[in-house]
Amino acid sequence: MSFRVQDPLTLFSQWLEEAKATEVNDPNAMALATLDGDGTLSNRIVLLKGHDGLGFRFFTNFEGRKGRALRDNPRAAALFHWKTLDRQVRLEGPVERLSAEESQAYYDTRARGSRIGAWASLQSQPLPHRSALEGRIEDFVARFEGQDQFAKPDYWGGFILRPMAMEFWRAGEFRLHERVRLTRLNLDSGWTETPLYP
Repeated sequence: MSFRVQDPLTLFSQWLEEAKATEVNDPNAMALATLDGDGTLSNRIVLLKGHDGLGFRFFTNFEGRKGRALRDNPRAAALFHWKTLDRQVRLEGPVERLSAEESQAYYDTRARGSRIGAWASLQSQPLPHRSALEGRIEDFVARFEGQDQFAKPDYWGGFILRPMAMEFWRAGEFRLHERVRLTRLNLDSGWTETPLYP
């Protein structure tokens, strides 16, 4: 039985909530694919930290590999795979940096160790030995001692993926899966729904 997608954001929210009840770890994990400045594709898991009608938000070090890739080619594709539910959702679209204020607001909600880690990690750079990272952590622990809140690094913050295409996938018998792709012409237009062969 095929399904219809009246509102992709509503359906995504529903599927994510159902995944929270069934996935053992990180139902908000998504595989994020980017294109480096030299044309090399790269993929990694990041955590979705919020979504609404504007898009899907995640946070990272702007100077790491994905941060540099998104600077050079501000487009991405993301995939959510919820094995326990036999469902997937794919997103494709432009990516924009969040404001420093929105990034700081999220940063302030993180565990202290994670906030220290954002300062200490030179993300994606070669690490000569683990003690080099541990030493940086100790330095920033001392720097922020006695401070409950402190500013995020300038090189750390959020992105928002604003999908121009979304695909919903639900497993079917004999690999005859159900797929519905939704596309829009621009960020202000409505969605066009197209069922796809498995």
